[in-house]
Amino acid sequence: MQSSDALVSLLHDWTEILRRLIMGNISSYARDNGLTMAQFGVMLHIYHKGACGVSDIGSDLGVTNSAASQMLDRMVQLGLITRLEDPTDRRGKQIDLTEKGRQILYKSSHSYSNWMENLAKSMTSEQQEQVVHSLTILIDKSRQLGPVHK
Repeated sequence: MQSSDALVSLLHDWTEILRRLIMGNISSYARDNGLTMAQFGVMLHIYHKGACGVSDIGSDLGVTNSAASQMLDRMVQLGLITRLEDPTDRRGKQIDLTEKGRQILYKSSHSYSNWMENLAKSMTSEQQEQVVHSLTILIDKSRQLGPVHK
C-alpha cells in the first residue's frame, strides 16, 4: 500500500472515531436534557451564528417556518431559548439562547474537552510532540484545501 493510501485510511479511521464520539456526546446530552437532536442543533445554530429569525432556523433544518415555529415554541417552554423583538423589524422575532440553553451547550462541550485532555495525558511527551507536529501540518493543509463542498 502506498503511503498516501495508508494516510487516507488512517484519516478515515480517526474521523470515524471523532464523529462517533462527538455525535454520541451530543446525543447523550440532548437525551439527558429532554431534547431532540433537532432542538440541540437549533441551539448550536444560535450559539455559533447568534440571534436569528424563525426562517433562518427553518432553512437550516430544512423544514417549513411553521414546523420550525412549533419546535421553537416547545424550546421556549423548556426555557432554552427566548423570542425577542427584532430591532430592525418590529413585526419579526429574533430567537436567542437563554442562560439555561447556554449551560447545556457548555456542559456538552466541557465533556468533550475533558476527553481530549485525557487523550493527551495518555501519551508520552514524545508522542505529544509528534501529534502536535502532525496536526499542525494537517490543519494547515486542511485550511489551504478549503471545505469539502463548494
